[in-house]
Amino acid sequence: MSIRGALRPGVSRRELLAWALYDFANSGYTTVVLTAVYSAYFVAAIAGNADWASLAWTSALAVSSLLVMITMPVLGVWADERGRRGFLLRLSTVGCVLSTAALAFVGTEMLVAALLLIVVSNYFFTMGESTVAAYLPELARQEAIGRVSGWGWGLGYFGGMLTLGLSLFWVLGAPSRGETAGQAVPFTMLITAFVFAVAALPSLLMLRERAGTVPREGAPRALGFFAALGRMRQIWREAYALVDLRRMLVLGALYQAGISVVIALAAVYAQQVMGFTEVQTMTLIFTVNIAAAAGAFGFGHVQDYVGHRVALAATLVGWIAVTLLAGLGHSVGVFWIAATLAGLCMGSSQSAGRAMLGWLAPSGRLTEYYGLWAFAGRVAAIIGPVSYGLVTWLSGGQHRWAILGTGVFFVAALFVLRGIDLDRGARATGGQTER
Repeated sequence: MSIRGALRPGVSRRELLAWALYDFANSGYTTVVLTAVYSAYFVAAIAGNADWASLAWTSALAVSSLLVMITMPVLGVWADERGRRGFLLRLSTVGCVLSTAALAFVGTEMLVAALLLIVVSNYFFTMGESTVAAYLPELARQEAIGRVSGWGWGLGYFGGMLTLGLSLFWVLGAPSRGETAGQAVPFTMLITAFVFAVAALPSLLMLRERAGTVPREGAPRALGFFAALGRMRQIWREAYALVDLRRMLVLGALYQAGISVVIALAAVYAQQVMGFTEVQTMTLIFTVNIAAAAGAFGFGHVQDYVGHRVALAATLVGWIAVTLLAGLGHSVGVFWIAATLAGLCMGSSQSAGRAMLGWLAPSGRLTEYYGLWAFAGRVAAIIGPVSYGLVTWLSGGQHRWAILGTGVFFVAALFVLRGIDLDRGARATGGQTER
């Protein structure tokens, strides 16, 4: 199927590219701040490799996730009722860019400031990620939603590689400037913020508000918090009554709990367990992003052919293999294999989940239901990393036990996936079936 054939009537290739460029823009944040650079820098330099360092890092992410859980579903209702999805996207982008840039000015003695800025930046990042995902079913035809989602995720990983590559170039040049690699890390936050701001501009300028996201007839002129909260309660009741959508949210929370561990702690694991340097860790994550891009692009087409459930099941089995290889393997070679497989699974599983929700969510209320998806994701971002942090803290720094325990999330997700019927779920919300 051509690009034109994958798009809904009235959607241009330029608008699709603008939408995909947001994944390109914000991937630098997850790659450099959460995964490859700042997480390890926080544990080693700011927290001084204390036993509680991983727990402090994961707790900051958990607090930001809790804030998203409280606010994002209500904001999704407000955006759909008032046609303000674009405003949410702009707000989240500016908030994440500014707070990420501010991390560059946090010194090694400023633990509280670092934690607060991680909470704020991750909150705004997640708000933007949820908001831009809600555009997907309005851009892609239903039979092509998997591959279009994969195009966005795949392009996103190239954005992560660009930002990480620029950061790696800066860190490698540290000796010529009379710095250590660790001293060069703070400036990479400015690089990340700059790439995010520039690459996000097409999305902020070109994405259109469509029928599902224009002010509804009879909607109050100013939808207040309590009115939106009441609407949110109604949506929760509706979602609970839709058995496949309900199971999809549980599934998303489970497997994203495991993925959030990899995103938040991959660099920490590489340095604390495998003894990687900053440069080796950044090179590792760069390789993982190449694999993730391949997984997103390739699996986007595969899932439209074999079905989203089968594609997601395959990636969950892959994730189980990743945790076993990383937790039980002791050689650097085995760890590289686990990391590459994690990249392939990450791109494909994230793309598949976003596409599956697009099948199950009622049209015209996409931001609302992607707000629920963000809620499930934030539950995952609390349970996954915090459980990892607790295991390492209570075990005196045993990261291998923590990564093996992460595999339980993927096993549970595979079990829940068995009970989801996309055809039944699509019929329940008035959509077309998968076959």
